Amino acid sequence: MKRKIFIASSLAILLVGATASAQDYPSAKPVKILVGATAGGGTDILARMLADKFGQSMKQSFVVENKPGAANTLAADAAAKAPKDGYTLLVATNTGQAIAPHLLKLAYDPLKDLQPIGMVVVVPHLLLVGPTEKARDSKELVAAMKSNPSAYSYASAGIGSTQHIAGEALNMTAGTKAVHIPYKGSSAAHTDLIGGQVQIMLDTTSSAMGQVKAGKLRALAITTAKRSPELPEVPTVRELGMPDVEISTWYGLYTTAGTPKAIVDKLHTELKRTLQLADVQERLKSLGGNSEDQTIQQFSDFNRSEFERFGKLVKVANIKAE
Repeated sequence: MKRKIFIASSLAILLVGATASAQDYPSAKPVKILVGATAGGGTDILARMLADKFGQSMKQSFVVENKPGAANTLAADAAAKAPKDGYTLLVATNTGQAIAPHLLKLAYDPLKDLQPIGMVVVVPHLLLVGPTEKARDSKELVAAMKSNPSAYSYASAGIGSTQHIAGEALNMTAGTKAVHIPYKGSSAAHTDLIGGQVQIMLDTTSSAMGQVKAGKLRALAITTAKRSPELPEVPTVRELGMPDVEISTWYGLYTTAGTPKAIVDKLHTELKRTLQLADVQERLKSLGGNSEDQTIQQFSDFNRSEFERFGKLVKVANIKAE
């Protein structure tokens, strides 16, 4: 009897302590937001936006720390092994969460060691061609790629990037054989696409929108189920009969697995509030992206399904790390 009372009392003390820590969070120290990419890129920009808004609202310092390398997994590794107190967050993309784990040997499990908090934004891809390409639409492009397969290559931001996976998905769906040409980022790829050194690219709206609106690149399709308000004349891959090419780059917020649920819930609520701010909505719109209102469980389920989906694509396309 005494043992049961002791256990019950101990559990009560732990629950009270967890609730108190959640109510006080964040107050003990600055909160780190890890980013697996260099400063100035899309992931970094989003992380700094969240750091600014979270800091203002939660009255605590949120500091972005860049840990680029290994396909965004260095930052994820650090977040997975951090104390389980909510003072280490991670802004990650599907490159690190759903693709790289199938290409690299990691010292952590992205599904077990990281706790999803919520979706930040989903950024679709555009099927792009340069000014030297004669095809006026996707149907003409696919026909040309099939009639003269050796003449076509597609660019990406690197092996294992979402652009790479999207290019292979296009090959598999359309029955084409465009050769993959990896670049170190989108800018160099755009230069060669405009110059005709490569013929196509499936790049994100956030990277390519400026070139498209300037008339330097042409968008033949967008990889979403619905057309973009920013490019209403561009058909979706689903309209074109290629739903398997619906591949977007998404950004999510995570923390260390085992962090008290109350803290995770608090961060989720703060993220949801931030994403509804007018200036944040405008910022995301400028990237051609959209925020999706998901619960923690919905985002966790999505995170797992994307992990499995990209794993299958990597295997079928026989993609190997450098």
